[in-house]
Amino acid sequence: MLVDSDVTTNRGSGQKRPGEVRVTRPITPQLAADAIIELMDRPGRPIVLIERRNPPFGFAIPGGFVDVGETLEHAAVREALEETSLEVTLTALLGCYSNPSRDPRGHTVTAVYVAEARGEPQAADDALHLTVFAIDALPDALAFDHRTVLDDYLRYRATGQVAPVRI
Repeated sequence: MLVDSDVTTNRGSGQKRPGEVRVTRPITPQLAADAIIELMDRPGRPIVLIERRNPPFGFAIPGGFVDVGETLEHAAVREALEETSLEVTLTALLGCYSNPSRDPRGHTVTAVYVAEARGEPQAADDALHLTVFAIDALPDALAFDHRTVLDDYLRYRATGQVAPVRI
């Protein structure tokens, strides 16, 4: 689907002025970035999952929507800090997840990174609570398609292989 948008100061007036440029832009999915945070200062490098404050409820990988003018990497780092109070270092791109049904709020594509952090995480922003999980004790009640993402992460951690291409 395409939509016309005004690219002038009379944005949204609906009236085209002489010499005005209209740009046809596609309507596209929302874009998000997530970070699987490994706590490097704890035995076994457990990961941090948040318990979502807003629907859809359940445990989730920290992350959120990319702001206009922001890179995916910056969004992943920013969202990790906002939701867990941890400063993270991204170490790998695990994969991109784009199944149109992965988010019940609408079609959302996310880039999922593996990240490292040290310190004590604290729930903030969209995180009602957070929990540190050993990788062999992950919860069942996960939001979105995060079971698939975490299965990909477990394979990555065991083999070094990033997420497979899914068509």
